[in-house]
Amino acid sequence: MFSIQLTAKIENMEVLVQSVSSIAGKMGFTAKRIREIELAVEEALVNIINYAYPCGVGDIKITCIQEDSPRAFVIEIEDTGVAFDLLSLKDPDISADLSERQIGGLGIFLIRKLMNDVQYRRKNNRNVLTLVAYPPNET
Repeated sequence: MFSIQLTAKIENMEVLVQSVSSIAGKMGFTAKRIREIELAVEEALVNIINYAYPCGVGDIKITCIQEDSPRAFVIEIEDTGVAFDLLSLKDPDISADLSERQIGGLGIFLIRKLMNDVQYRRKNNRNVLTLVAYPPNET
């Protein structure tokens, strides 16, 4: 298990993403799959940094867990910001013309598509976003 907590600022995003990336590499994920995990984590972090703390700055905590049965890489991203269940949003209409599309929602759509499982819960006044990725050849 690994955990890191930093201020929810854009300048901390690289350290947070690289921490997750390093663990994914140690678990044997391919370079392509690691980039997908990084993208999903980046999108989640950008949402927290931009929207979770409208009246100030808070923290982001990332905990990485390697589960054995079934073998999985679990990434928990926590913040004490405004409650926001990204799973409550419907997928954007990506077949619509660009001029007709609603603004926003593509990052959340990517998170859902790139990860094997995505869960949200509100616990002790904290948003907890759980992203799950299975190692190669295990689904």
